[in-house]
Amino acid sequence: MKQFSDRLYYALETELYAVSLKATAECQRLKEAIALSKKAMAILKKYLNGYFFGTMEEEIEFFKCIKPRFYSKYIYYVNIYNYEIKKPVGTEAILNDFIRTQLADLNNFFEQNQAFYQYYRSGSTHLDRCYFTRENFDAFAELDDFHGDESFSTSHDYKISKLIANEQFQEFLVLKSKVINQDSTLKTDVPIKWTGNQSDLVELLYALVESGSFNNGDIQIKSVISYFQNIVQVDLKYYYHKFTDISNRKKERTVFLDKLKASLIRKMDSKNELKKPELKRIRF
Repeated sequence: MKQFSDRLYYALETELYAVSLKATAECQRLKEAIALSKKAMAILKKYLNGYFFGTMEEEIEFFKCIKPRFYSKYIYYVNIYNYEIKKPVGTEAILNDFIRTQLADLNNFFEQNQAFYQYYRSGSTHLDRCYFTRENFDAFAELDDFHGDESFSTSHDYKISKLIANEQFQEFLVLKSKVINQDSTLKTDVPIKWTGNQSDLVELLYALVESGSFNNGDIQIKSVISYFQNIVQVDLKYYYHKFTDISNRKKERTVFLDKLKASLIRKMDSKNELKKPELKRIRF
C-alpha cells in the first residue's frame, strides 16, 4: 500500500506542478487542482477496495497518514478557491479585514478541535484504534468536503485531513497579509518584484542556503523560500520540483549562477575601463 500511495502522490504532485505553470486565470488553475486531487482520491479508493490490510497497524497508518496526504490537498485547494472567489475588491484595509475574518474562523476551528489537535500534534497513539480503523466508523461523522463511505472512511481521517489543510491555509493567509502589510523598512519608491524565471530564483536561494549565508547555516530552505516569496512577490510553492528540474539538467546545471558571475565580471570590467587614466600620446 505504501509503495503504491507514494507513487500516486508523486504523480499527483507532478500534475499539480504542471497546472501551476499554465498561463491561465488563478481560479481556473485552482479548479484543475481540485479536480486532480479528487481524481487521486478516487484512484486511492479503488485500490483500497481490492486491498487487504495485513495488520491493524497498517490500517491505522493508511487512515492516519496516507489518506490525509491526499484528502488535505483537496480541502486545501477548495479553501484557496473559496478565498479567491469571495475576497472583496477594494482598499488594502477591506482586504485586511477579510483575511482577519478568515483567520478568526480558522482559530475557532482549532479551538473547537483542541483536544484532537493536541493528540495528533503530540504524536499520541493510544486512541488510534478508535480514530483510524473502520470498525469504529461513525456514519454520521462530518464529511462535507469529500463524501466517503464505510469502506473508505473512519471517524477521524476527515478531521485530521482538515487540520492539515487548515494549517496550510493559515500559512497562505498569513503570507497574503504580509504582502499587503509590508513593513515600512521594506518599502521603496519603486516596488521590487522578481521578474526573472522562477527556476533562477530557486537556484539562487538553494545556493545561498547551502553556502551557509543565512543564519550561519542554521535555516531550512522552506523558511528562506517563504521569506523571499513575500519580499519579491513571487509564488514558489513548487520550489522542490523546480530544484529537481535544475538538478536533472544534462549540461550546465548552474545556468543562472553562471550567468550572474558573467554579468558581474562584465560590470567590473566596464567599471575598470572607465577608471583608466587617459595617457598623452607620445610621438616618436
